[in-house]
Amino acid sequence: MRPLRVLVVDDSAMNRRTLADLLAQLTGVTVVGVAGDGDQALRLAIALAPDLITLDLEMPRMDGFTFLRLLMASRPTPVIVVSSHSAKENVFRALELGAIDFIAKPDASLTGQASGVREQLEHMVAIVGQLSPANVHARSLPTTEPLSADAREKTSAAAGQPSRVIVIGSSTGGPTALLDVFARLPRDGNACVIVAQHMPERFTKAFAERLDRISPFDVREAEGTVVLRPGQGLVCPGGKCLEIENSPDGARVRVVDAAPTDRHAPSVDRLFRSAAAVLGTRVLGVVLTGMGDDGSAGVVAIKKAGGHVIVESEETAVIYGMPRSAKQTGSVDETLPLPQLVEQIGRIALEGRLDARLDGKKA
Repeated sequence: MRPLRVLVVDDSAMNRRTLADLLAQLTGVTVVGVAGDGDQALRLAIALAPDLITLDLEMPRMDGFTFLRLLMASRPTPVIVVSSHSAKENVFRALELGAIDFIAKPDASLTGQASGVREQLEHMVAIVGQLSPANVHARSLPTTEPLSADAREKTSAAAGQPSRVIVIGSSTGGPTALLDVFARLPRDGNACVIVAQHMPERFTKAFAERLDRISPFDVREAEGTVVLRPGQGLVCPGGKCLEIENSPDGARVRVVDAAPTDRHAPSVDRLFRSAAAVLGTRVLGVVLTGMGDDGSAGVVAIKKAGGHVIVESEETAVIYGMPRSAKQTGSVDETLPLPQLVEQIGRIALEGRLDARLDGKKA
């Protein structure tokens, strides 16, 4: 196989050198060019046709957002954003514009962070080998606008227990898919939606706030223990896990530390298994795009408990790893492309029923 050809884009000469050196140490990777601003990066991207671009967003002449828009319009290419914790909102904006994922760094400089960044780069390089290029471009289309203050006031979580609890697991490509899901949830829905998205610490709170701005549901990052309510959306904190348990007030979700047996934190399997054990037939499990098999054990538990399972189809998944692994368990009820999957979630959230299927691809 030919080497993975990478273009490094960063306005800091030191960061460019550090990233290029770290990438050059990885097996099967060749750095074909470096750029200090978006204008130079766009010219090199078209001339060199790299397989992957690492991108700093804050640059002179042409910033990373403008670069992403032009790149996705002219030559869609997998892009990994390299961003500091202080620029969380910028990361999510870049993901909406077509970046496939991001690498978090504690501060603006990569000096002294080489080992941690190298590990993340290695993971990202592995991801690129499983990408669907057409679906990367499709996920760069514009999303929805924030709701007005009046609209948000009408949609705060209702009293009582939800008739359905929708648990969603996702990884690479998941943030933009989740934006679609939450934007199209029905006002007055009688379900609760709980998300385990593979994402680093300190980013999930900002992501939950972004979901809240475009959704009729009341969305926030989970803290401590939270009793489940209709019209509520909860996002698992990065580096933690969520478990659903019984309480005198009804089913609730609890934030817990990751266990040695958890391969990911957040863990989709842990959320799904606890939901199945406590809620049984009230659970709808959804597996969206992502690499690996997190969620496959969880969907088995949901199906055995009498719940319902939907996975995103290969037709739209940026990476079909997690949905494929879930489907291979034989515990999936429906396999749908993202638009139909979003519509089905909305229908179930509104009606509280699992029998109104769409004419999509059945598992």
